[in-house]
Amino acid sequence: MRRILARLRDAHPDADIALRFGNPLELAVATILSAQCTDVRVNEVTPRLFRRYRTARAYAAADPDELRDIIRPTGFFNNKTRSIQGLARALLERHGGEVPRTMEELHALPGIGRKTANVILGNAFGVPGMVVDTHVRRVALRLGFTRETDPERIERDLQAAIPEDAWTLASHLFIFHGRRTCTARKPACGRCPVEPLCPNSRLRNPSPAW
Repeated sequence: MRRILARLRDAHPDADIALRFGNPLELAVATILSAQCTDVRVNEVTPRLFRRYRTARAYAAADPDELRDIIRPTGFFNNKTRSIQGLARALLERHGGEVPRTMEELHALPGIGRKTANVILGNAFGVPGMVVDTHVRRVALRLGFTRETDPERIERDLQAAIPEDAWTLASHLFIFHGRRTCTARKPACGRCPVEPLCPNSRLRNPSPAW
């Protein structure tokens, strides 16, 4: 894992969170919007959204129709509106309108699963968080660091293999590698920086069970 992370750092020096935000609440909202939506599209929507609603109280009191109209381009806008307003109300009721800083408190909030909680912890608070999205899952499986398919079990396997202070960076590196090189349908093994260390390389295993 140390060798793989070193090679991925060299290959993806720009690996970082793609969502744009200015505070933990904005990141929480942006992450909810990113479900089944590209980060590029979310970043197109959030400037107007963040100007209109600056606090949890503002989201909780928002006209649902107005909020829906703003976030409509991100898709699934009815569910996302309910999630954002449910999150805002819970923040007001339980945390004085502030986003909490622990996995347990974040995961207990409406609309916040472990993936979103780890995104917030690692990128808003600097608390190590191992994010497992579709790219991380695919890269971890192909590199042989897990045999699991459940995200929480994959998270545990990766946490065991990666030093805690590198969890957030490793998440970004795996995501960038999954987007750019180790893609779902046709991984670019011929130009992969970790190909010599990959047990499922197509160059050495022409018919892997992916």
